[in-house]
Amino acid sequence: MKATIATSDGTAPHTEAGLRAPFIYKDDEALEKKFQLGQMKRLFRYVTNYPKLIVLALIATLGNLVATLFGPYMVGKVIDTAISQGDMHRLVMDSVFLLALYLLNFVASHYRIYLTNLLGQRVIQGLRAELFSHVQRLSLGFFESRPAGSVLVRIMNDVNSLQDLFTNGVINSITNVFTLIGIVVIMLSLNARLALVTMIIVPIMFLLSTRLTVTIRRAWQQVRIRLSRLNAHLAEAIQGMRVTEAYTRQDENQEFFQGMNFDYMRYFLRAQRRSILFGPLVDFTSAVGSAVLFLYGVHLLRTPGTTVTVGLLVAFANYLGNFWQPISQLGQLYNQLLVAMASSERIFQYLDTEPTVKDEPQAGRLPDINGSVEFLDVTFEYEPGRKAIEDIDFHAKPGQTIALVGHTGAGKSTVMNLLARFYDPTGGRILIDGTDIKTITSNSLRSQVGIVLQDTFIFSGTIMDNIRYGNPQASDEDVVAAATAVYADEFIRGLEDGYDTEVRERGSRLSMGQRQLLSFARAILADPRILILDEATASIDTYTEHLIQKGLQVLLSGRTAFVVAHRLSTIREADQILVFDQGHIVERGTHTELMRQRGHYFSLVEAQYQFLA
Repeated sequence: MKATIATSDGTAPHTEAGLRAPFIYKDDEALEKKFQLGQMKRLFRYVTNYPKLIVLALIATLGNLVATLFGPYMVGKVIDTAISQGDMHRLVMDSVFLLALYLLNFVASHYRIYLTNLLGQRVIQGLRAELFSHVQRLSLGFFESRPAGSVLVRIMNDVNSLQDLFTNGVINSITNVFTLIGIVVIMLSLNARLALVTMIIVPIMFLLSTRLTVTIRRAWQQVRIRLSRLNAHLAEAIQGMRVTEAYTRQDENQEFFQGMNFDYMRYFLRAQRRSILFGPLVDFTSAVGSAVLFLYGVHLLRTPGTTVTVGLLVAFANYLGNFWQPISQLGQLYNQLLVAMASSERIFQYLDTEPTVKDEPQAGRLPDINGSVEFLDVTFEYEPGRKAIEDIDFHAKPGQTIALVGHTGAGKSTVMNLLARFYDPTGGRILIDGTDIKTITSNSLRSQVGIVLQDTFIFSGTIMDNIRYGNPQASDEDVVAAATAVYADEFIRGLEDGYDTEVRERGSRLSMGQRQLLSFARAILADPRILILDEATASIDTYTEHLIQKGLQVLLSGRTAFVVAHRLSTIREADQILVFDQGHIVERGTHTELMRQRGHYFSLVEAQYQFLA
């Protein structure tokens, strides 16, 4: 049975052969806003970061402008004076001057194109760097509420879609505006009546073109949305390829992708069809304007006592040709602005997103800590009205090991996320050495808190680089010592290049147990005062777990540790065990004390023994 999901524009899913439409993330809904000049000003402020390039590009543009404005006038003068009067000397001199103008135009055009492309690439580079830097500072909830592919599209595709605007649109638009002004002034000075009659078609073209603007902008906005969903699905499909192959879902996955791919193509072609109407519209208007020029011009030419000459008509024809070209380019600029509007809305939506966890302006650095941790009546809601934990209250003394147990969804990992300040509590306080963690910077807090997760992330690079991620200043000897402490040294040296072995993305060539051993070594190298182990031994075999337990004795010595685990062997020696149920602490004590109570903890232990039996 195939799912059917409505598209964001309210229409039924348009797919071939009944393919289902993609899921619509709230992050990718269309932003229905009118064209905003303020937003464009904000976008163009990125250009002003490169004043030297702007000045050089404008100088090259000035050369283009001079050649464009004076070239047709000189051609008309040559026809009316040198050619009509047979003055060869003047013909040669004027021809040399025209050649110099065309040479100036060639050199100026070369440098203008080079400089505007350089300016555009610098702007794109700076905007993408700012966007990536901002995204990195956003809170964990931001990434948990949207797929990675959607974020990737904002940073890459949406920024890239601004390239034409910055490389061709900004400087060229200045050139085109001054070219139009210059042409109008010159044509009016040469013959006002002929100029006014010739340009009577301009208001008609303007009225026709404005009717396209809204639909073009909305069409490109929908293209960006479809591309975002396509990339999000691709990222998800590639990361989940093992599951896809395990359940032989390749055909269904291909069918789903084909539906999304077709949907993107359909919206792209629709946007493209609407955008390319600008060019033919300008060409048609140019043809009508030229017809009016020649009909009225020939009429004036035959009228006795007229000042219109053949050279003047030729000059007007050249000016008219040069007049419609910037009109056409300005029309294309407007298309670029519409595309940029759709993308910039999505880019600025991210840039305007504030972290939900923010350091207070007066927040200070956390000094070296002993490791005392207190939760005082802490409550947290991922969504308003749905409490994940409520009234959590406990105290961990420096050097103690605190175990958190309970069924899945009971709130254990939420407590750990709050301690690391990935989220801020909606009620209560969290103290470290008596200091509320909201009053200190997040970086200074996390520099003294180490985290080992069940789903260990291994970066592309060497084994050495991955362990050193916990402490970039560590020496090779320190890395080896950390790996040895958790008994990872043996399997690492068994690899083809030892510590210099290149691991693939997410460490796919390593077993899950090996990846977790690397994460232990990474945590030891960081040397945190507080250590969080969130289901860190869930996927390690019994022998490896035995080795890790010995390594943990060294690792946990002198540190405050919080261990979230289901395995009894991991938590038996904890100084205090907190039993969670539906967001509350229902029991607390040592292993022996809790077993005597024969309550929730006793039931969990009994269930585990029965399962192992």
